[in-house]
Formats: sequence, structure tokens, C-alpha cells
Amino acid sequence: MSRDNRGMPFLIIDKTNAAVFVFDAAGHLQAAAPALLGLTRGDREAKGVSDERVLAIRPQQRITPAGRFVASLGYEPDGRGLLWVDYKDAIALHPVVKGTPQEHRAERLASLTSADNRISYGCINVPLQFYASFVRPAFTHTSGIVYILPETRSGHRSFWSDKVEHRATFPFRPQP
Repeated sequence: MSRDNRGMPFLIIDKTNAAVFVFDAAGHLQAAAPALLGLTRGDREAKGVSDERVLAIRPQQRITPAGRFVASLGYEPDGRGLLWVDYKDAIALHPVVKGTPQEHRAERLASLTSADNRISYGCINVPLQFYASFVRPAFTHTSGIVYILPETRSGHRSFWSDKVEHRATFPFRPQP
């Protein structure tokens, strides 16, 4: 084991198979679940997308970026809990949102195939029970690492480039 997680809990997000894996600080698998991901395949955040209103983000900009991120629990302005993966670029992992009726997010998440799991604006959506039972407890009172595996770039370019570690400040800190 490389201990790259620095003794913190970590997640691995496999975009190809639309799955999230939660590990404790010692590297033991705690749980896995399907996920909804950014509509468009790709590994780099579209430039300027974090400055856009959500509804103004074009389909080709709706990418879940690959990389290694230091993540922390936080809250949406409306009080809903989430895990900030990359605050600067507005990428978070959170329970699946209702979305519009034509998106069928809950049905996509429950389907047996990962082929229909590309629908979000870039955030990672997971089942509520998985978030509440595994993600939130793993990151309570600590930060952790989120590894988002690349789907179009090499792992070397995604994890060992100039932007190896993404850090951000988190204005919506978890409540004790």
C-alpha cells in the first residue's frame, strides 16, 4: 500500500463503471455503490464552468474531472449535506437529487448497467442511504482523499501532473 491517503479515509470513483468505493484510513473497503456522473465523458474540468449558473452549463461542459482531491464535508446554502471534492470548481459528491422528471435520476442509479449513469452537471450522485451510512461517517471530523479515476487520460497524467493535489477552503463546514 502506498499510504498516499496520509492516514485519512478515501474514496475511489470509477467513472468507467459508475461506482464509488469507500475505504477507511487503513485502506479497508467499507462499502461500494453505483453513482451518477457528469453527462459528458472527459477528465478535465471545462474552463470557466464553476463561474456559470447551473442551468447555463452546456452539455459538453458537464464533466466529472479525474484526479486526486482533498475532500471535506460541507453544506449547500440550503442546508443539504455534501462532500466537497473540489470546491473551487464546484464538484461535490452528494445524495442523488430529484432533477427534472425526464432525467429519471433514481431509475438510472438503480439500473443494472452503468451505461445510463451519465446525467449530472459534473457532481457525483450516490444513493442517500450509502451517503448517510458510509460517506458522511467516514469524513466526519476529518478530511479525506477522493481519487477520481480517469476515463480518457492516462493515470499518470491525471494523478502526477502539476496539479497533483487540489485543495480548497470550505465555507460550509459540517456542524459538530
